[in-house]
Amino acid sequence: MGDDEHLAERFEAHRAHLRAVAYRMLGSLAEADDAVQETWLRLSRSDTDRVDNLGGWLTTVAGRVCLDMLRSRRSRREEPAAEHMPDPIISHQDGIDPEQQAMVADSVGLAMLVVLETLAPAERLAFVLHDMFGLPFEDIAPIVGRNPAAARQLASRARRRVRGQAPVPDADLGRQRQVVDAFLAAAREGDFDALLELLDPDVLSRSDAGGPMTVIRGAAKVATGAVTFARLAEAALPALVNGSAGVVSIRDGRPFSVLCFTVVEGRIVQIDALADPARLAGLDLTVLSG
Repeated sequence: MGDDEHLAERFEAHRAHLRAVAYRMLGSLAEADDAVQETWLRLSRSDTDRVDNLGGWLTTVAGRVCLDMLRSRRSRREEPAAEHMPDPIISHQDGIDPEQQAMVADSVGLAMLVVLETLAPAERLAFVLHDMFGLPFEDIAPIVGRNPAAARQLASRARRRVRGQAPVPDADLGRQRQVVDAFLAAAREGDFDALLELLDPDVLSRSDAGGPMTVIRGAAKVATGAVTFARLAEAALPALVNGSAGVVSIRDGRPFSVLCFTVVEGRIVQIDALADPARLAGLDLTVLSG
């Protein structure tokens, strides 16, 4: 085996990890793949003979690539903060495909990713690399152009924002599914009282249909919207969306929306929906068959 083949083989051993890092940083599956490819290109042009920890080196490089992409995105004023739903990762309701496992580990649901979208690029990088992947602040500091103490502060600010705005769902997926199924049944039947029982009084619903994010708060308003939505959807396919109980709704034989439910203590506290026709058209729903 030649040196190039050996290097490529070593890189492939880290690909799933690097894609998971990039997805958390960018919230886009296509951009995550671009970041991983750029990381490979930088590796192939580098002298790694003195690199003792290739995984750490690659994580650092991928982080720097993603930071550049985030800053470029902001400089073009694309995707205003809090107005964009990250790409969902859809799995069969019976379990997550092993290839997707790294992508949705650590309870990285859509609710958390939406919050990450609102962070400054440097804050997002410090939080993702340290809190999710254990990279020390001494390694993060040079990427963001700060000292380790300042990098620690970036992660701390991001952590407070995430804890305050991204609820952690119940761990029992079976219980999550029971609550979601009951919610869908109540919506189809127009049972307003049952919907109110299943929704947290301060439930938050966010929907991205391709324009500014639509945000609705409060059980009564969300219940009313759910009844209207149920009339529009012809079918609802149960799925896991970023590891949590979710639904892919179908209309006219095509995906109408992807919904991810955050269930805490038996009640729905958050609903995140992707309803952008252009993005829905690109979804691979073969994982839901069988």
